This record gives sequence, C-alpha cells and structure tokens, in this order.
Amino acid sequence: MNRMMLAALLCAGLVLHARGAECQSNAALTDQVRAAETAFAKTMADRDHAAFTSFLADEARFFDNQTPIRGKAAVAAAWKPLFEAAMAPFSWASETVEVVDSGTLALTSGPVRDRDGKQTGTFNSIWRREADGRWKILFDKGGAPCVR
Repeated sequence: MNRMMLAALLCAGLVLHARGAECQSNAALTDQVRAAETAFAKTMADRDHAAFTSFLADEARFFDNQTPIRGKAAVAAAWKPLFEAAMAPFSWASETVEVVDSGTLALTSGPVRDRDGKQTGTFNSIWRREADGRWKILFDKGGAPCVR
C-alpha cells in the first residue's frame, strides 16, 4: 500500500472516530437535559441570579403572560427581582424531558410550586444544544396546572 493510500485511510478513520464520539444516544441526551433543568431550577433555590443567567440562550424568549421577554439580558433583568428575597418565591422540577432525534432541541415540562409546595402552574421550556455541547434554554412559558 502506498503512503498516500495509507494516509487517506488513516484520516478517514480519525474522522469516523471523531464523529462517533460526537454522537450520543437519545437516552444520554435526555439525561443531560434533565440535569441542565435540575441545575437551572437549583439557581432559584440557591438564590443565584448569575447562575440562572448562565443557562439562558442569547436569543431566549420567556413569556410573561402572553408577552415574550426577548433576549438573555432582558430575561435576566426581568427575573432579577425574583432572586432578591431570602426565600425563593417558587420552585419547579421537570416531569417530562423529550429530546428530538437530531439531539439539538429538547422540551422540559413539569409543575411549578409555591413556597408551601402547592402546585400553582406548569412550566414548558425548550432547550437548544449549543455548538459547545451545553444546553441553553431558548423558550420558557408557564401556565395553569395541567390536570391529568
């Protein structure tokens, strides 16, 4: 085998190996999103606004009733007062995590609870997997509790 053919085969093998390392199962991606949502919710419990902001995509859209708050800076500013009291005004936890087959977008949904643990709403969030592999929240909208 000549050197050119050997070099080409070696390069092809390295490319395939690198692509295989990037491919992850849907179950693994679902676990990543669930962990991201849990860490995101913990920022409220920990009263850590800077950490909260770190989970926001630059073009995030959070809905305040029907009006979207547009962009990371605007969402961070709108939510800042919720971090100022010693106790968190509410908490949330995902019950549903679903990742599309491409591994680029995910949905999280679950109950929002008041300080006493009573469910007061349901959140629905869309996460996007960024180029660096981290999950960032792109859309968030709460609503009345879902009745099953």
